[in-house]
Amino acid sequence: MEYIGASVTTIIETAGIFAPLVFIALHLVRPLLFLPVIFLCITGGVLFGVVPAIIYSLVGMTMSSLIFYKMTEKMPSTMHRFVRMKQKLLGKHSHFTTSQIAVLRLIPFIHFHLLSLCILELSKQLKDYMRASFVSNIPLAVIYTSIGQSITNFSPVMTGSMVIGALPVVYFMRRKEIYISWQDFFQPNETKKDVA
Repeated sequence: MEYIGASVTTIIETAGIFAPLVFIALHLVRPLLFLPVIFLCITGGVLFGVVPAIIYSLVGMTMSSLIFYKMTEKMPSTMHRFVRMKQKLLGKHSHFTTSQIAVLRLIPFIHFHLLSLCILELSKQLKDYMRASFVSNIPLAVIYTSIGQSITNFSPVMTGSMVIGALPVVYFMRRKEIYISWQDFFQPNETKKDVA
């Protein structure tokens, strides 16, 4: 990871006037390189400054979300794999609001596109999905770009405290209703054999 991080920084620094485009492109190929979104936001803050890096990160993350949306349309098997992973990790009936997803995006170990799937389930059409994706990406871009250098110096205790502190926020911002399908509520009984 350290080698990849150094390579990414070198590539962006040597790109000259094309550095912002290279940085946005790195957001798009990030899943293939197994780079965390947070790493790119922090790197952008160090290389470009806070305001430009926030803009570049928002553009890159929103375009990455659009690519995810298009991939789920073209490759339904990938979509089903993400749905199974979401059900295994978060449960069958977990539905989040956009503000909850924005807070969950701040937690480093939660998969970016798993949360994009949660947004996809909330959205009726592409316009709704893109709006919710953009809004949920703003806190991630702003916070990790702004405090990029200082967050790398946090101790594990401090990081753990931040994660634990974010959990009550997610709980209180939850959706208040629960949807249970008819089949889940009334499980079909096994066929009974006639007793002669």
